[in-house]
Amino acid sequence: MRFLFCAAMLVATASTQGQEINRMLDSVKNSPKLSEYYTPVPPLVTPGKTASEAPSDAVVLFNGKDLSEWTGVRKPEVAWTIEGDAMVVKPGSGNIKTRKGFGDCQIHIEFRTPAKVESQGQGRGNSGIFIMGKYELQVLDNYNNTTYVNGQAGSIYKQLPPMVNACRPPGEWQTYDIIFTAPRFYDDGRVQSQARITVIHNGVLVQNNTTIWGSTEYIGSPVYKKHSEKEPIELQDHGNLTAFRNIWVRELK
Repeated sequence: MRFLFCAAMLVATASTQGQEINRMLDSVKNSPKLSEYYTPVPPLVTPGKTASEAPSDAVVLFNGKDLSEWTGVRKPEVAWTIEGDAMVVKPGSGNIKTRKGFGDCQIHIEFRTPAKVESQGQGRGNSGIFIMGKYELQVLDNYNNTTYVNGQAGSIYKQLPPMVNACRPPGEWQTYDIIFTAPRFYDDGRVQSQARITVIHNGVLVQNNTTIWGSTEYIGSPVYKKHSEKEPIELQDHGNLTAFRNIWVRELK
């Protein structure tokens, strides 16, 4: 009898312990801590005081004072002028490019087309931002100005039109905020992944993680040719007095 009693007690104790273990397991399984982790901690970045001001980890490409971060494409000297806090295209002097190369990046740039309208179509405030020197985001005055849609402001030139026309009137400052993912290539030159771009024009989304077809071509189809992981950003002299200011870049890798 004593044996049976002890056996019953052991069974009862084991059952109680099992229930306690199950309760502990359920408690752990249902704990919010299971989906929390604490490392690695994201680095601290101090944002600018305004949307135009560069954050603490940005490379400032133009601060309104000098063109030391730029060089000419045709010749080293930069002939573009500085007027107030802006740099202005000097027609006929040629494109300019950054001294430093960039790959995956966030770009902030402000531009202003001439207040005096003297032409139509592609002749109004035309310029371009060639990311990696190859993939052009069009700059143009498209305020009440008709042109081919894949050549208007906010387009990936000669490839993809913007989702909407968000242009301000000529003579007013406008902004592009850009997220760019560079293309990747295999060692033999084949494309591993195409370039992608998101563009916010004056606070309005106009390109949403858009796949770029290849390098910008004025005539013919865009193609990819293997290039370095980082290449300069180029601004276009298209013969118009387009101005730029508050240019900065955050490298994303």
